[in-house]
Amino acid sequence: MPKLAVDKPHAVPAAEVAAALACDPAQGLSLREAARRRRLHGPNRLRAQKAKSAVTILVHQFNSIIVWLLAAAAAISFAFGDLPEAAAIVVVLLINGTIGFFTELRAARSMESLLRIAEVRTLVRRAGKAHRIDARDLVPGDIVILDAGDMVTADLRLIEASNLQSDESVLTGESVPVVKGTAPVGAEAEIGDRASMVYKGSAITQGAGLGIVVATGMATEVGRISALVEASDAEVTPLERRLDRLGHRLVWLTLGLAGVMVAVGVLRGHPPGDMLQTGIALAVAAVPEGLPIVATLCLARGMWRMAARNAVITRLSSVETLGATTLILTDKTGTLTENEMAAVRYLLAGADVEMTPDGPAAEDGRLELALRIGVLCNNAEPGDGSAEDRSGDPMEIALLHAAAAAGFDPEAVKARHPEVAEHAFDPDRAMMATVNRDGDAFCYAVKGAPEAVIEACTAELRPDGPAPLDAGSRAGWAARQTAAAQEGLRLLALATKRAGSPDEDPYSGLTLIGLVCFLDPLRADVPAAIRAGLDAGVRIVMMTGDHADTAATIARHAGLGTDGLTVIEGRELRDFDPDTADPALRARVLAADIFARVAPETKLTLVRLFQEAGEVVAMTGDGVNDAPALKKSDIGIAMGLRGTQVAREAADMVLKDDAFATIIAAMRQGRVIFDNIRRFVVYLMSCNVSEVLVVGLAVGAGLPPPLLPLQILFLNLVTDVFPAFALGLGKGDGDVMKRPPRDPSEPIAGRPEWTLIGILGGLITLATLAAFALALYWLGLDGRRAVTVAFLTLALAQLWNVFNVRSDGGRMFVNDVTRNPYVWAAIAFCAALIALAVGLPELSRLLDLPHPGAEGLALAVGLSFAPLVAGQILLLLGIKARLRRRPAS
Repeated sequence: MPKLAVDKPHAVPAAEVAAALACDPAQGLSLREAARRRRLHGPNRLRAQKAKSAVTILVHQFNSIIVWLLAAAAAISFAFGDLPEAAAIVVVLLINGTIGFFTELRAARSMESLLRIAEVRTLVRRAGKAHRIDARDLVPGDIVILDAGDMVTADLRLIEASNLQSDESVLTGESVPVVKGTAPVGAEAEIGDRASMVYKGSAITQGAGLGIVVATGMATEVGRISALVEASDAEVTPLERRLDRLGHRLVWLTLGLAGVMVAVGVLRGHPPGDMLQTGIALAVAAVPEGLPIVATLCLARGMWRMAARNAVITRLSSVETLGATTLILTDKTGTLTENEMAAVRYLLAGADVEMTPDGPAAEDGRLELALRIGVLCNNAEPGDGSAEDRSGDPMEIALLHAAAAAGFDPEAVKARHPEVAEHAFDPDRAMMATVNRDGDAFCYAVKGAPEAVIEACTAELRPDGPAPLDAGSRAGWAARQTAAAQEGLRLLALATKRAGSPDEDPYSGLTLIGLVCFLDPLRADVPAAIRAGLDAGVRIVMMTGDHADTAATIARHAGLGTDGLTVIEGRELRDFDPDTADPALRARVLAADIFARVAPETKLTLVRLFQEAGEVVAMTGDGVNDAPALKKSDIGIAMGLRGTQVAREAADMVLKDDAFATIIAAMRQGRVIFDNIRRFVVYLMSCNVSEVLVVGLAVGAGLPPPLLPLQILFLNLVTDVFPAFALGLGKGDGDVMKRPPRDPSEPIAGRPEWTLIGILGGLITLATLAAFALALYWLGLDGRRAVTVAFLTLALAQLWNVFNVRSDGGRMFVNDVTRNPYVWAAIAFCAALIALAVGLPELSRLLDLPHPGAEGLALAVGLSFAPLVAGQILLLLGIKARLRRRPAS
């Protein structure tokens, strides 16, 4: 028997759906039939994202062209019997892999712990009886009994609905519960408009109902979106692309230098074996062996910093990606807003009273009556105020909170006016009423849709008392209602009457008290975070499943724009294809500030569109409907507290505190990391260039090699790495978030950086060759001791070179490098290692560095400061700014 399914059940009468699924709503499935369908359809669960294995994480650490280059150098050294050199490079690879492996492994396991969810049980009717079963055992055709507070665990076609409302924000992004019924809707209706359906992942906020399971597991709407996530390709991060480009340049540079030097040496008559050895030395000198280690440690420390700020990062390079972000596509509900309703304004006859978290912003005697009506005509349970403890319709909860903020105790109000009757919400009337004792009479408290309540009223409450509600007054209320709706506010009307009997018609002879305006409020920290993002030159665009007016209101309150906001609704993008779209529409989409009522597929399309336009896209969200776009974006950011499992699995970063401000802090950290990486790349490469030039120029001039391969490795792996890592720990410039985002195509080392690398490397080379020549021909040292002088000059000059990568034009002695305590610690540590290389007999023999004597030491120390002095003069002249003003490559 094929799997049971109904196409577009929302558009088909419930009886036809039941017949198609071969089930009797009165009895439900038999136990045997349910078991058979369970075997046929499988468990009602989504495909779990496969946990990232330790082997996968380990392999990822070595998937870098720089690492491959180092491995090749180790293999060549081993082949020629240079075991110390080969062993040293292998140690570097192991250290780099170990650091990256354990850092990413810890992040992956932290993420997996966030994804664990509790078991959910569902009340079903089987064999004529109600059974509470594991939600994983639901099958198509099951009859599910719904009540307020239930989580919906499969897609259901409603067959009964009594005052039923469902919160579908995880699917649609709309924070207001949707009124449900049993009547079919149009076949092409969007999810948010399918009133005859409730979907897996949504929550019943009010009423009761009965539904037929029409889809389980991956066949549900949530499952369909989850499949979109799986089909979305994760993006390679900008940092990974930049490091890969740098690695490719180094490959060709290394091979070219080695080949040219071997050829020149052979042509000059040197033995080919010696020249091959020199070529290996040049290759070793050209590769910054410390770069993978320092980059990994720098990113790891950024990752740990973000973890301390409640942000779980899944992979190291994602930290830097935030710094490269040029566009944030942010969800509204639960990301910018609290995902709960608040009463923000009371519209009274002739007056508007704004509400704040601390109570009303103005005094009006009628407000007390309005607050009391809102408390009495209310079935919500506020609990202790936490989201987990309260239950009921969000607007009713908001009315209770408004009363409490104004100084009223809702429980005390209800105790003074005990309820004697309730007229439940009637979808046809769009109103509900309660009858409460009021002294020796009865108070009728009514609330509902403004049109319905105003129609039922014969009077309005003015400052001086009740007055007839004439045609002019009704028109005035209608205009105020329209104006509030255009602000994106939801409205309820409040009315009352007093009578001597509890049995009167509750909806006749009413006096209108006013309208209550509701809004899913902005999170308190969002405006400042938005402002910081805009100051940093990052464009912020809202994508939401909510209505356009509501989205525009939140955008203005958040500081995203003014009345000139460009809003595009999802229906305009239903068939939008970036590759074939009309250029005018494409341009309008790229310039939009808000996308409202957008489907998951549309969010995915928009992310791809902006990426193709050259943006580095960060996508924030918490709902199932956000997950595909989260995965496709350059960095997906999910909410940890409110976020769904599907969204967390798709994200690169999860905010455990749901604070939008943490995103801005992470962006700053990312920018600082890129600046630090660029700074230590310039430092490392200028040191490496100096080593290449020292060896190459000396051999080309007919001198003996001033450095041996193992000595170069010692410098690259020991003395260069620690200052570079110290640069990577810098706190960054104070104006890092005042600068516009860098061009996404901008490399780590562009023409300005390579020019600076050449200048600094050339200065160190001149000092080292001068020291080598003076040691040979002025001091008369033998070749081995002259090599020691050259080694010490080069090593110390490279240490002082760390001060030449500071920001130019600033103060020489107090700047971003000199304020970094790690730099001073690295210099002290490396100076000690250099001293040991010459002074410790075992190490000096291994490196072939005999002591050069006092004169040789003085010569090396003195000339090592020459590049620092020259570099500082160039920085004071603004060399970096001059280089950046030149046309880039």
